[in-house]
Amino acid sequence: MRRRAVLGALALPAVARAQGQRPVRILVGFAPGGLTDTLARVVAPVIGAKLGHTCLVENRPGAAGVIAAEAVAKAPPDGALLLMGHPTALAIAPALGQALPFDAARAFAPISLMALQPHLLIVKGDAAWRDAPALIADAKRRPGEVSYGSSGVASVQHVAGEALAAAGGARFTHVPYRGSAPTMVDIAGGSLGFAIDGVGVSAPMIESGQLKAIGASHTRRVARFPAVPTLIEQGFAGFAIGSWFGLVGPAGLPAPLLATLQAACVECLATPEGERALRNASAEGIGSSAEEFAAWIAGEIARYRALGVKLEG
Repeated sequence: MRRRAVLGALALPAVARAQGQRPVRILVGFAPGGLTDTLARVVAPVIGAKLGHTCLVENRPGAAGVIAAEAVAKAPPDGALLLMGHPTALAIAPALGQALPFDAARAFAPISLMALQPHLLIVKGDAAWRDAPALIADAKRRPGEVSYGSSGVASVQHVAGEALAAAGGARFTHVPYRGSAPTMVDIAGGSLGFAIDGVGVSAPMIESGQLKAIGASHTRRVARFPAVPTLIEQGFAGFAIGSWFGLVGPAGLPAPLLATLQAACVECLATPEGERALRNASAEGIGSSAEEFAAWIAGEIARYRALGVKLEG
């Protein structure tokens, strides 16, 4: 144990020299406002303190997070560029056979699974739909006229929307966005029908009455909205599609650096900022080891592959 500590102390200055004291950057593949962005901003100062220099968050939305993931996949393994990972690029795209500019199974070094977040079925605050069966019934009367939003093609929201359509025998029109926050704005404005998206980004607008939650995409009711029944309770057996978040770097990160980054992920979840972010999103903090996160990603790829959802548009 003592020898490992000495090696770590030697390795981290070497990494800092390789970076030339450049700031560490955590890429977020979506627009600001969602829990991916929030968790990146919670862990950044802890990483900065542990490495002894600045850690910044950079939003680089596009292709449902694949653009940011590609940049990290192709970065040198010196810790200067990291990714706040999300199921879209790390699990859904490889599970569905989407053409990617990197090998998802080999391109990344998983660092820590940080949190799990349930999703809600969200509509406009004054929408006539009072529950998911009412939405489905309306969509069946007007095939293709009810729209739903996602954070991009093959995003977790896209999969959830198509899974709901398949479960209810309805047909929706998919509208991709560059993140969850702009999706919420368009639902509240009436130009978009619904979304199945995270609690963190939707809760303030639900509580203000601009949005309404008519179902929880989770195995149990969401703590922040206990009156909202799950989709399982509403007759959609096994429907529980949500988000998870974890830090990854390029494959080949030095072991001492990876251990330091993993410790930062665990530590940040216990800070007031981390606890607030988790509470606001009704999310579960995890703080896994690197090995546990790697196993989680493999399991998620298998789970999404088994769903057999066909994505269009």
